[in-house]
Order: sequence, then structure tokens, then C-alpha cells
Amino acid sequence: MTAESVISIAERGIYTVMMISGPLLLLALVVGLIISIFQATTQIQEQTLAFVPKIVAVLIGVVFFGPWMLSHMLSYANEIFSDLTRFVG
Repeated sequence: MTAESVISIAERGIYTVMMISGPLLLLALVVGLIISIFQATTQIQEQTLAFVPKIVAVLIGVVFFGPWMLSHMLSYANEIFSDLTRFVG
């Protein structure tokens, strides 16, 4: 296994992590921004108010994006294992 192949695998891994976590992080960011605007306009400064909507939004996002995320993770795992058999064998 050469250094280029290790870097390539790591690069694809980082890209896969960004693709998988991106929609959920963006969803949490948007919900947090909406809650922050609501808190600023109503002058409610409760710190725990933002957590429950974010958690619910991320759980709904996992249900909605879950199959897509799983397919990307499985395709990356298949690539890793096929590369592993090519380099070992």
C-alpha cells in the first residue's frame, strides 16, 4: 500500500463524512438561527429553548436523510474493502 493510496482513501473518507453530516448540520444551523431570531425578538433568553427544536429537527432529518446517508456509507465501505483486497492480495 503506497502513500498515495492511503491519502486517496483518507481523502474519500473525509469527503464522505462531509457529505453525510452536511445535511444534518445545515438543518441544525437553520433551526438554531430561527430560534435565535425568535429569542431576540421576544427577548426570551432561555438557553435550553434552542436544544429541543434542534434535536427534533435533527431526528426528523435522520429519518428523512437516513437511507441516503446509509447508501453513501455502504458505497464507501465497499470501496474500502475492494481496495483492501486489491492491495493485500
